[in-house]
Amino acid sequence: MSKPRKPAGNGNGKDGDIPIGFEMELITLRPDQIVPVKALSPTIHTTLKYKQLVASLRDGTLIEHPVVTPDAKEKDRYILLDGHMRLAVLKDLGAQEITCLVSTDDESYTYNKHVNRLSTIQEHRMILRALRLGAPETLIAKRLNVDVESILRKRTLLNGICPEVIEMFKDKIIAPKVFILLRKMIPYRQIEVAELMEDSGIYSITYARAALAATPKEQLVNPQQPKKIKGLTPEQMGRMENEMGKLQRVYRLTEEHYGKNVMNLTLAKGYLTKLLGNVRVVRYLAQHHAGILQEFQHIIETKSIPAGT
Repeated sequence: MSKPRKPAGNGNGKDGDIPIGFEMELITLRPDQIVPVKALSPTIHTTLKYKQLVASLRDGTLIEHPVVTPDAKEKDRYILLDGHMRLAVLKDLGAQEITCLVSTDDESYTYNKHVNRLSTIQEHRMILRALRLGAPETLIAKRLNVDVESILRKRTLLNGICPEVIEMFKDKIIAPKVFILLRKMIPYRQIEVAELMEDSGIYSITYARAALAATPKEQLVNPQQPKKIKGLTPEQMGRMENEMGKLQRVYRLTEEHYGKNVMNLTLAKGYLTKLLGNVRVVRYLAQHHAGILQEFQHIIETKSIPAGT
């Protein structure tokens, strides 16, 4: 078993020394030396992520090593901070030795909560790069534990999607089906729907399907081809188009005036706060214009602009 090397410097961040978060060398441990800090679900073996890890590890590929930290109470024992599923897969595959990254911090929150997950568009670009470098679709599908047809679909994921939408969705995790639905709309409508998704924070297939149902024919790539949305009749889609059109007009009008109204409210609150900081002014208003004073105080206490204003 290799021993971790102590980090250089005093590690306290003083005198220009930056604390090191990990030991400089990997360490090889037996599975019984690693203590998980949480229990995995009994159904973990049925998940896609588990199956992808199994497929990858069987080929000897492990992109991220489990992260451990020495147990302060027992020698030669390590607490697992990150990589519980990877550890489970390695144990199930009969691994006798596991290579780990040693952390100098025992806080698992750092690793589990501050991770940038691979977005849909990033995954698409990685697949394209792998294909350009000569990796066959069958090998990529095997490593990701998916069928070849799925890789082919992801290969053409952004075909017909305008650059503005790609930019908006570049860091979002979105179902590939959403892009298929957006592809049926002209670029202007794609941007409009993408903006609605961003504003609402909803990127679901159901939302995209509803947006397609509410899209006028002239904003479709193939306006002659009738829209077919499961569970909706042509009459229902027509009503959705009208309602969506009204909703978008109200939304744009509100969005247009909201920024200006917020600025005016901020300026008014600042001025009135300073004004009512004068005791003589407050005394005068209280004696002669109590109603106005009450309204001024109400404005100062306002946290946001009420809906419909």
